Amino acid sequence: MHIIRALLPGLFNKGVNYLFPPVCGNCDCAIWDNAGICPNCWKDLTFISGACCKLCGYPFELSHGDDLVCGECLKSPKKFDQCRAALVYDVFSKDMIIGFKHADKTYLRALFTQWLSLCGQDIINEADFIIPIPLHRRRLLKRRYNQAGLLAQGVARLHHKKYTPDLLLRTKNTSSQGQFSMSGRWRNVRNAFVLNSKFKDEIYGKHIVLIDDVYTTGATLDSCARTLKNAGASTVSAVVLARVTKE
Repeated sequence: MHIIRALLPGLFNKGVNYLFPPVCGNCDCAIWDNAGICPNCWKDLTFISGACCKLCGYPFELSHGDDLVCGECLKSPKKFDQCRAALVYDVFSKDMIIGFKHADKTYLRALFTQWLSLCGQDIINEADFIIPIPLHRRRLLKRRYNQAGLLAQGVARLHHKKYTPDLLLRTKNTSSQGQFSMSGRWRNVRNAFVLNSKFKDEIYGKHIVLIDDVYTTGATLDSCARTLKNAGASTVSAVVLARVTKE
């Protein structure tokens, strides 16, 4: 009897997958398990590993040591202490991430959470708080969920860390960053975030880890980190799903 009960969930899931096969989160073709992505799409993804900027995580083609800093960080230092990204944001990963963000493909969270955990394990292990980049309440009502919140919650559960989605508040209903130039992105998110007053006595001297989906210029992470540092946080790090790289 115990063996039958143990087998039932697996048999049920196989039956559901047979009648309603899961689909690839990128190309929408049917797949025979819940991996999230089919093998053909998987092989085209570029994961970031090896040498990278010790501050922003920008990947380098060649390794010349562990303390390398990219030209952008030397020219314009960020307020966050370090950032790591799981993969490159390109034509092969773009549709998958946009689908997760805007097209209700929330089933990809389990897979994305694993990727975030692998690329940012050292950072996450030292975290006192795991928080998402917050959405403005109007944007949240329209979208119905915060994709960064889903990722942050998954990472916090996986690492048994404190998930605090309302530690930062977005008080400025900023326009989408995609429509701005590089300098425009920085202006767009300037002073867009504030610390939730109920946490003002809890974050002093703490290590806070921000979770987001895509790193483009670092403007949003920088603005959040500035707010947290001004409120007393000692370290602000970030782990993102993907980042834009220059050709």
